[in-house]
Amino acid sequence: MTLNWQQEAAKYKDQMLADLTTLLKIDSARDVEHKTDDAPLGPGPRDALLQMLAIADRDGFTTKNIENVAGRIEAGHGDEIFGILGHMDVVPAGEGWETNPFEPVIKDGKIYARGSSDDKGPSIAAYYALKLLKDNNIELNKTVHFIIGTDEESEWVGINRYLEVEPKPDFAISPDANFPIINGEKGIVSYVATFKPVDGADGDITLISFKSGLRANMVPQTAQAVVAGTLPADFEAQFNAYLAEHKLQGSITAEGANTKINLIGKGSHAQEPKAGVNAATYLATFLADFAFDAQGGNYVGTIARLMHKDSRGHLLNINYTDDVMGDLTICPAVFNYTQDGAATVLLNVRYPKGVTDESTRETLATTLAEIADVVIDGHAQGPHYVAGNDPLVATLLQVFEDQTGLKGHEQVIGGGTYGRILERGVAFGALPEERENVMHQANEYMHIEDIMNAIAIYADAIYRLTR
Repeated sequence: MTLNWQQEAAKYKDQMLADLTTLLKIDSARDVEHKTDDAPLGPGPRDALLQMLAIADRDGFTTKNIENVAGRIEAGHGDEIFGILGHMDVVPAGEGWETNPFEPVIKDGKIYARGSSDDKGPSIAAYYALKLLKDNNIELNKTVHFIIGTDEESEWVGINRYLEVEPKPDFAISPDANFPIINGEKGIVSYVATFKPVDGADGDITLISFKSGLRANMVPQTAQAVVAGTLPADFEAQFNAYLAEHKLQGSITAEGANTKINLIGKGSHAQEPKAGVNAATYLATFLADFAFDAQGGNYVGTIARLMHKDSRGHLLNINYTDDVMGDLTICPAVFNYTQDGAATVLLNVRYPKGVTDESTRETLATTLAEIADVVIDGHAQGPHYVAGNDPLVATLLQVFEDQTGLKGHEQVIGGGTYGRILERGVAFGALPEERENVMHQANEYMHIEDIMNAIAIYADAIYRLTR
């Protein structure tokens, strides 16, 4: 093929940015509290899906809407189905943004908005690759189904429903990670640890509530504790010294007769907890040095003792490493404590082959036997790996090398993409390996140059994979 993919992709920059901006303005975080019959996952995910399908309809593609939870854009012809698996939902915006997360801002060659890098930016790049091929009248000798999900950041309702009622692709890529390729993904499971009642003498301080975390797949950026009782005279001075020592931000304010303590860390994707600063475990570690009531003291003390700064699970005895897939990771992600009410911590674990969701749960349950009951929360996903000698992987790596001049190589991540839903499914881009990964963080952005390069890479890949 003599077409210069980079030159052709460059022609679409203005239109691509216009379409991407329209998508980014939609707050498409899962919102089942406001679900309706025609918006099963909330209005935002539905609206983003409809907008993406409307873009494809405008450009002359055949589309299909599956119950407002998934959609399909069609191209090519052939008995074999090549899938492109993207998603229009986003994680909640959270706090810490310097701009409105749903009013895209272009600055220094980057577009800032929630979803810019996960996954609206990469998905629009893959879409424009299909459009480039269509506009150049390039025949695709396999059927291409660009499948759009609306619940990738949570329970995969959309993609699972799609596969129940629509044909399953024979092989697929997901534009939802990094170049050069992601051909292995660790298993993903969340556990809820529900604390048991404890007896003991009450201290001078009572923990009224402790809240932190938005989703299982996010390192919590903020944490808040409300306490009652007599605080030491130098409590605020100790807190400020703690913040300064660990380069954190926080505040202490009155809340009626009680005191509210806020701490700000750094949010990040739970696949690598070291990339973030867990506000909850830092706050619990500070509070654990004070004399709390038995129940509250047990809660913050356990977090401080067994969950703080231990992303590989050594303290909870679940650490494990596989030669190919690497380390198990653990992210204490959602915290909920109320006096005389809930006392839970949700732990998000990414595990390699060699252990299972149940074997890890059993170890956690043993470690926490005197403290908490541990159950699996939601849907668990096992490890996934497509061998490097598979033609899908080999072709994609060759495309990457030809388009970038860089050496391709296999990668395994702790993140989860739609690539894992198929036996021959991988994640492919769109984030260059050398770029900072700001998915799930405040002030999420993507370099516009990277989106444009991804269009060219995806167009070449789609062409080669449909010969």
